[in-house]
Amino acid sequence: MKLKNLKTKFLGKENYFYDKIDSTQKEIWRRVNQKIKNGTLVIADIQTDAIGTHGRKWYTDLSNNIAFSFYLEADCKIEKLEGITIQIAEVFKQIFKDLYNVNLEIKEPNDLYYNGKKIGGILTESKVLGESLRFLVIGIGINTSQTTFCDEIKNIASSIKKEFGKEIDIENVITEFCNRFENIFIERIEN
Repeated sequence: MKLKNLKTKFLGKENYFYDKIDSTQKEIWRRVNQKIKNGTLVIADIQTDAIGTHGRKWYTDLSNNIAFSFYLEADCKIEKLEGITIQIAEVFKQIFKDLYNVNLEIKEPNDLYYNGKKIGGILTESKVLGESLRFLVIGIGINTSQTTFCDEIKNIASSIKKEFGKEIDIENVITEFCNRFENIFIERIEN
């Protein structure tokens, strides 16, 4: 996927798109063990074994939903990145408001909700050495177009299309996120 209008220094410059993959988060971790560039994104249409927080499964069984993970080198004190997950949620909340006039709610520490139903989630994992946070692996899953959900989650999950009837340009949202979030991240680790 070519992210058009990307204005970042590193976030999203290197990205890999998969029609189908087990998990974008797992793929980033596999790449960590090889050579991975700061800011690398792994984006997928469908994930067959995606993970959410607390080891739960994240369901991405249809295309045109937002599913991506990214890798960021931090090399800073852990405290500098406290609350980063909620800040990511705030960036997405603002993007959907600005681009689509969709008002999502944030359920701390890592979920996007609307009308009591989960629309998206953020999974933040990290590598820490001593008191230094070396890098972050962050996964984003947002139900944009899914209108049917399996029995296990149909009463607690929804999507932007189901709630608002709007079509979302996934590529544009991911690009906008990279453009907005990179500056926040740089400011946090450098100050």
